[in-house]
Amino acid sequence: MRPEIGIAELRQHFKTGKQGLLDAFRAAAPTVSAATALMRKLARHVDATLQTLWHQAGLPPEACLAAVGGYGRGELFPFSDVDVLLLLPDGMEAHQPGALKTALEAFITACWDIGLEIGASVRTLGECVHEAAGDVTIQTAMLEARQLAGAKPLFKQFEQRLGTAMDARAFLRAKTLEMRQRHTKYDDTPYALEPNCKESPGGLRDLQLLIWIARAAGLGKTWPQLAARGLITPFESRQLQRHEGVLKLIRARLHVVAGRREDRLVFDLQTAVAQSFGYQADSPGNRGQRASEVLMRRYYWSAKAVSQLNQILLLNLEEQISGSQNAPMRAINERFLDRAGMLEVASDDLYEREPHAILETFLIYQQTPGVKGLSARTLRALYNAREQMDSGFRRDPVNRAMFLKILQQPEGQTHAFRLMNQTSVLGRYLWVFRRIVGQMQHDLFHVYTVDQHILMVLRNVRRFFIPEHAHEYPFCSQLAAQFERPWLLYIAALFHDVAKGRGGDHSDLGAREVRRFCREHGLPKEDSALVEFLVQHHLTLSRVAQKEDLSDPEVINAFVAKVGDTRRLTALYLLTVADIRGTSPKVWNAWKGKLLEDLFRVSLRALGGAKPNGEAEIEARKQEARQALALHSMLPGTEAPLWNTLQVSYFARHDAGDLAWHARSLWRHVDAAAPIVRARPSPVGEGLQVLVYAPDQADLFARICGYFDSAGFNILDAKVHTTRSGFALDTFQVISPDLDLHHRDLVSLVETKLATALAAPGPLPEPRRGRLSRRVKNFPFTPRISLRPDERAQAWLLSISASDRAGLLYAIARVLARHGINLQLAKISTLGERVEDTFLVDGPALQQNRLQLQIESELLDAVALPA
Repeated sequence: MRPEIGIAELRQHFKTGKQGLLDAFRAAAPTVSAATALMRKLARHVDATLQTLWHQAGLPPEACLAAVGGYGRGELFPFSDVDVLLLLPDGMEAHQPGALKTALEAFITACWDIGLEIGASVRTLGECVHEAAGDVTIQTAMLEARQLAGAKPLFKQFEQRLGTAMDARAFLRAKTLEMRQRHTKYDDTPYALEPNCKESPGGLRDLQLLIWIARAAGLGKTWPQLAARGLITPFESRQLQRHEGVLKLIRARLHVVAGRREDRLVFDLQTAVAQSFGYQADSPGNRGQRASEVLMRRYYWSAKAVSQLNQILLLNLEEQISGSQNAPMRAINERFLDRAGMLEVASDDLYEREPHAILETFLIYQQTPGVKGLSARTLRALYNAREQMDSGFRRDPVNRAMFLKILQQPEGQTHAFRLMNQTSVLGRYLWVFRRIVGQMQHDLFHVYTVDQHILMVLRNVRRFFIPEHAHEYPFCSQLAAQFERPWLLYIAALFHDVAKGRGGDHSDLGAREVRRFCREHGLPKEDSALVEFLVQHHLTLSRVAQKEDLSDPEVINAFVAKVGDTRRLTALYLLTVADIRGTSPKVWNAWKGKLLEDLFRVSLRALGGAKPNGEAEIEARKQEARQALALHSMLPGTEAPLWNTLQVSYFARHDAGDLAWHARSLWRHVDAAAPIVRARPSPVGEGLQVLVYAPDQADLFARICGYFDSAGFNILDAKVHTTRSGFALDTFQVISPDLDLHHRDLVSLVETKLATALAAPGPLPEPRRGRLSRRVKNFPFTPRISLRPDERAQAWLLSISASDRAGLLYAIARVLARHGINLQLAKISTLGERVEDTFLVDGPALQQNRLQLQIESELLDAVALPA
């Protein structure tokens, strides 16, 4: 560039040059070399622009301009930060403070004026050394400094003084702790459904960290240099370069598609980024996957490889820097050593000579007290032994016995199987598991890939059997303490979702896979049948508990007939709780736990020979409620005015605590003309229990739902009853994630506001249209409506599956009210971003085919996502 170019011309030149580079990259084939070339050209383009601005700013010749941080590496992603250091000799500010300050401000202002949003720091040489000593982030940024303009001697002095001050051990410790903290922030998994391709485990930051530590210790600045020092093998060096290239390509494409700095592969952008790679849903070899799934699978495989190689190299660097490679070793057996708490192979070629030792590694890891991980040497040997784990390896009786032994150990399964997955051993041994590694789930409630979800469920099951975790799941831990051969549950956990993504019913397909596993591993017939049952029916208990009427003896009898015995029931209950809690933190709640436990307990009684006796159960419940009323100083017979107006179904669907609360709240108001609303903290977990008693009307349920919708409450459950005297008695379980009020204030608010809303005449208001989550927008769930007579042909079962959104239940209730449909029971099941609601309804309109079709059509319109 010629000297003294005007700001406007410079701005245009910079903008045009950058846009040209981005356009060329966008049009080019999506290759690693194209991404590398773009990043270098962008860095050179910024270099030239900054150098022009530096010379035009009239800064003293003794000062220096340096690129730091990621820009210091000489590579720039399309919208990455441009960090620079304006380096001054010590004492310069004292000699010419005014002129220097003006020149510095002019330079920084000019950068921003032309569209270069730099992150600039101005420091003397002494300040750089002082700041680096106190802040590892600053020290890291300066570690990769690169001179752009100004005094070269000053920059050389800067490099020398920083190098002298560098404490490689302290730097290693600080960066390792920083990495752990960062990994924890991202749930310690590279398999999040919206990973950050820079910061997540297995992302680019993990690779940068390795180079930073190596540079700080003077061990090399590139992968080939580290290979030359023996820290990695040439093969590992090539693998690191390959996977780093893939991650850089994805990040560069992500920036270009987003048109801004965006390092998260969010749902909104995954499809567009995938299409920029040329991936299409109907491309050959995609197995019917979405374009975004093809992209994410490629990302996950690279992230997984980076995680493995990061472990190997980080341990090698740690040994080299701390000198722990000379730590004393203790022989565990002739194949394995304990080196300072890390499990180490006795020879590098152990797995080639003795492939059986591959699985033995994880058994020894479980069995050896004090061993907290695998050494770099062991990890490398496993990484290089992947080709040993072929079909013959999987069929080997010794390996099959070893795998079972790992499952049957008294402890260590969670960590062992996570390690097996991280090192690719699990997918190589269980070939069926390999197919779901890194597989996304677009069902709106799983937040992990299939393999990570399975390992989370395994962890949850395992915790039931660990006394230290009994406080987390007291009832599950109580059941687990009496369960023999818990390893059968671990097998069921490993296989319950292993057939996801194949098409067809994954429960049936998984049952076939686990049947084959049990046969090949020689499990007894009884145990095989239990595991197969668990995999095939792992969704059954949850479905019955959340969608069917548990007060109906026929529902219980049908479920019990399917389960067959108490051992299966206990195993299914434990697996179901572990499964639901392993999908997403949003899916589990105390109310859902109560439904599962209620179904378990009533089924257990039925399996024990106690035939469902509705009359006896109700009478026992009433007696318990009378005792509760007496404890509240209520006179005998207080309950009679209310109870005399109620049908048997009311007593069957409420427990004794609810019966007592209702009687205590309503005994004076049985004939009240105005709505009565009472609320209390829910007896089961978070949220409120709300009682509504009012003269019945066609749109009452809709009005109640309308209030909860407008007030920001989510309805977890609704029990709807009509008394013989024409009053509605409805009970709701609600939660309010947005309101941060004390329970007492919340109770008062609901009682006042809901009663006012119900007493106000007028048409039903329109449902509010809240914002849709990104997952719902990008992975819309096709709504399904099912309306069919119940088995007695006295009422209708309405089942609705749809994407969750604000106002959904109210929109459904408005349609039912418009057609005079009466609700007897509502079971609301929210699964992350999806709802599965079941209603027991009746009304004259349902007897007419034409009106029934109209109702179903209107319901589909009501639950459809807004255009």
